[in-house]
Amino acid sequence: MGLLALALGGFGIGLTEFVIAGLLPQVSDDLNVSTAAAGWLISGYALTVAVGAMAVTATTAVLPQKPVLVALLALFVAGNLLSALAPTYGVMLLGRVVAALCHGSFFGIGSLVARRLVPPERASRAVATMFAGLTVANVLGVPFGALVGERWGWRATFWSITAIGVVALVAVAGLVPGWAGVRGRGGETGVRGGGAGSRDSGAGSRGGRTDLRTQARAFRSTQVWLTLTATALGYGGMFGAFSYLAYTFTRVAGFSSTDVAWLLVVYGSGLVVGNIAGGRGADHNRDATLLVSLAGLATTLAVFGVLAGSRPASVVLVFLLGVFGFATVPGMITRVTDAAGGTPLAASANVSASNVGNAAGAWAGGAVISAGFGYAAPLFVGAGIVAVGLGVMGVAARGAVGARGEGRRGPGGEEVQERRGTGGEEVQGRRNETAVKPTETRRA
Repeated sequence: MGLLALALGGFGIGLTEFVIAGLLPQVSDDLNVSTAAAGWLISGYALTVAVGAMAVTATTAVLPQKPVLVALLALFVAGNLLSALAPTYGVMLLGRVVAALCHGSFFGIGSLVARRLVPPERASRAVATMFAGLTVANVLGVPFGALVGERWGWRATFWSITAIGVVALVAVAGLVPGWAGVRGRGGETGVRGGGAGSRDSGAGSRGGRTDLRTQARAFRSTQVWLTLTATALGYGGMFGAFSYLAYTFTRVAGFSSTDVAWLLVVYGSGLVVGNIAGGRGADHNRDATLLVSLAGLATTLAVFGVLAGSRPASVVLVFLLGVFGFATVPGMITRVTDAAGGTPLAASANVSASNVGNAAGAWAGGAVISAGFGYAAPLFVGAGIVAVGLGVMGVAARGAVGARGEGRRGPGGEEVQERRGTGGEEVQGRRNETAVKPTETRRA
């Protein structure tokens, strides 16, 4: 039930992110602003997520994680309430920024808490369950917003999301066990939760609190930076193409503008399938799943570029774009948090990296269109970006394999001895200086 509560929070946050796309004409007319200005309600949200994820997580690093999640959902409710009541464009933009502040930190910290609710071998599936809320929001967000907005006005949409946020806040407060967000002495979580995340080896952790200096040390790890880079490139390639799919569908494949909505539902359905498959695959062999997913994504984008003029091919390929694009999410998050010793800042950094990739990819796709290469060009650019990400992931996987069985230092600088699973993930970490007896495992 704790995982479902986290998924509900993810669903509400996902709705806030995606729903505005179907409401921009109404919002711009009602608030008397240009379409370009209204577009900042999307761009401003994304930029705030990219910057705010790490900033908020760093600020709350010394606090227990469950109360932080509840506070983040309260911030989410406040932001959407501001949007629903906004008398001016400035207040509306402020509401979007406030709501965005909780986005990256909720998914970053929530993914760590989710891992502690399940046995180690199901860590990636737990993360996938939490992110299922986001993928469902991707499928339903724009149609939901358009339907409610058309019937009762755009403000009603934000009132609905505010209500969902209140329910999610109560659910997380009541259903997520307090121990899931608390680490034991010496950095142990004292609960189930996925390999290195199960005994977070960061020194300076006590009672769910990890000091900022300890979390920052995790970024000395080459594996952390390689994984973040692969995340940014994977997302950059996918969203560089996705941002202009409406133009590809209507001006290359010949679909009508009314077809775009159901085509995006097909894409969103692929996200759901990819999220589930990626979580299961990552629990079996994480690095292999990530490599196959990135290779599949690059291939799909390249083939899509070639066959963009075919309607049947476009339907199949946009589904595969969703499948391979989101199959990387559970594995990337568990990989970066394991490499960083389970620190919340690293998990939030992964969300920031994905949003940086989104922004850069969208810019690259727009640049090739502006240069006159046509509306299928972003697909080829996306394929190239993802191919680079695949190369980075290959280097990371090779480094993880080479490090099996070797002694390393944890994010707090202590010596740890690692034993890795089939995907290169850490499944046990012990301090060389002091043997720490595992605490009792508890169930959600």
